[in-house]
Amino acid sequence: MEIWKKPISLERLNATSKNTMMEHLNIIYTEITENTISATMPVCSYTHQPLGMLHGGASVVLAETLGSIAGNFAVDKTRYCVGLDINANHLRAMRQGQVIGTAKPIHIGISTQVWQIDITDEQGRLVCVSRLTLAVKQQRNKVRQDSEAIE
Repeated sequence: MEIWKKPISLERLNATSKNTMMEHLNIIYTEITENTISATMPVCSYTHQPLGMLHGGASVVLAETLGSIAGNFAVDKTRYCVGLDINANHLRAMRQGQVIGTAKPIHIGISTQVWQIDITDEQGRLVCVSRLTLAVKQQRNKVRQDSEAIE
């Protein structure tokens, strides 16, 4: 059963990244299913930490990006979601290539949502597992103007 409450497409998702951190990190949405959203992110100089490995913060950016956009498409146009808490376990070091993140809902409630985001390497091995909790809020005019891209 599809969970999306707003029209959703890869073109629409990728358009939301313009002039944001997602564009800077070259996060590209790649797949939408009935209940998941996936995206890729390169592992390169601008996502590395000083030792030349994927920065854990970059993985968290990918995780929060996926969970937040998914949450916002899983509520009707009178609501929006914002992050409350995120955790991440970094399981595998990466120096090059790309990672693929996939957000899947654990709980979609009236006031909160919880999303599981698995980040893998190109061989499907887990690099990072993350859990994101979102608050579901009622739209107000200022927020509504800022979030038109996901309505």
